[in-house]
Amino acid sequence: MKYKINIKYSAEKSLSKLPNKIHDRIIDKIIELSERPRPRNSKKLESKEYYRISSGDYRILYVIKDKIKEIDIVAVDNRKDVYRNI
Repeated sequence: MKYKINIKYSAEKSLSKLPNKIHDRIIDKIIELSERPRPRNSKKLESKEYYRISSGDYRILYVIKDKIKEIDIVAVDNRKDVYRNI
């Protein structure tokens, strides 16, 4: 069963500011999460309940809600800035 994807407003806003090529690549990664919420290249962050996946120099931070089959995209940003948003 697929997971429903919810994108937090701040993450959506960050996504909208990205160049088209990077934006499309990140959207593809987010869509893949609905099928596989824990891909091999994902990492669980130690200090929070967040997971992280990479797309080039960009990071996607998200929360997996297994009981209700949802994924909340919390932040999308450059790797040097993404952790400031959480």
